[in-house]
Amino acid sequence: MVKALERAGFNVVHMCNLIPVSMTVGANRIVPTISIPYPLGDPNTPKEEQWKLRYHRVGVALDAIATDITEQTVFKVRI
Repeated sequence: MVKALERAGFNVVHMCNLIPVSMTVGANRIVPTISIPYPLGDPNTPKEEQWKLRYHRVGVALDAIATDITEQTVFKVRI
């Protein structure tokens, strides 16, 4: 689906936990997430910390979608 959207002229960011799989399927803009069941949070942390994690990851994704790239790129996130 990602490739079809990009061929149609839409930039796409793939947020995922398994970076090698994302690269294999051909995603161009990749933002690492936290885990498979909870990609944008950790239910074992306080709500304030979850919000910070989500806010940061979505911010990285927005920056990624606005970045011109020429090859597959994994965008860095802080841990």
